[in-house]
Amino acid sequence: MAWGCALFLALTGAALLVLIVQVLRWLRADGDLTLLWAEWRGKKPENELRGKVVWVTGASSGIGEELAYQLSKIGALLAISARREDELERVKKKCLQISSLDEKDILVLRLDLTDRSSHEAATNSVLKHFGKIDVLVNNGGRSQRSLFVDTNLDVYSAIIELNYLGTISLTKHVLNHMIQRKKGKIVTVSSVMGIMGAPLASGYCASKHALQGFFNSLRTELTDYPEISIINICPGPVQSKIIQNVFTENLAKSIENSGDQSHKMPTDRCVRLTLVSTANDLKEAWISDHPYLAVCYLWQYAPTWAWWLMNRMGKRRIQNFKSGIDADASYSRKKK
Repeated sequence: MAWGCALFLALTGAALLVLIVQVLRWLRADGDLTLLWAEWRGKKPENELRGKVVWVTGASSGIGEELAYQLSKIGALLAISARREDELERVKKKCLQISSLDEKDILVLRLDLTDRSSHEAATNSVLKHFGKIDVLVNNGGRSQRSLFVDTNLDVYSAIIELNYLGTISLTKHVLNHMIQRKKGKIVTVSSVMGIMGAPLASGYCASKHALQGFFNSLRTELTDYPEISIINICPGPVQSKIIQNVFTENLAKSIENSGDQSHKMPTDRCVRLTLVSTANDLKEAWISDHPYLAVCYLWQYAPTWAWWLMNRMGKRRIQNFKSGIDADASYSRKKK
């Protein structure tokens, strides 16, 4: 009897210790636990992506630019696209400086996601240059900072055209090639805003929810092609130039003050976790510091609590925006 009690207490203590360790890990986490496990014990991007042809859209700044740098160091062959060809040339030049790639290993390809008639030709250009596309990274898009009551409807039309329709249009042409090869990876940079809702970004949230729904549905249509992976990346606030280029109340207006971005996740960390997700074929990855990471879990498992928390965070977000500081400044964890 005493032996049984001792065993029970030992097992209970061990279980409690494991639970405490997991809670502490979660409190310090900057990604969902499946992603962090993959980073620790899973496949390494250096092994999985070296020599692969990776097409990155939105590669002239922010997450897309950093993706180009990290992929070039790994040894991936790159097609980089955006509207600003001069910025793409700058990115290519740096990629060549920091890697062992040759000039022919990086294709600069100007691309406007809203010009859907050009997507087939763009896809053919990448295929002509490299002969294949192993990975498509749908990273192009713009965010939003405006209240719905103040915003013209043509802004919403432009957001959907760029973030959603432009993305799935390009995907359609690349997917045809991947189906022929029966393998490939389609990585879409969505957002935590594709999981939850937040003020000042109703149109942006709508476009990211649309992407989440589309790619989750597409994945179920590709069960006959087990080597084609659909990977959704959901970053929270990240240090990038996305705020400088957001949609506002009308298409002609730009944001006056993007505010301090230093409290957000460094871009290189976000991109590293994105590449880990890609290497390990994670269907969905949450990449964020708290409190947004916590809200993702609440939205998934306790939506009533998520609504309660977002109502309070949302009020502060609007106050920050109206005060001229970054909307997320007051509750994002400061990086040391």
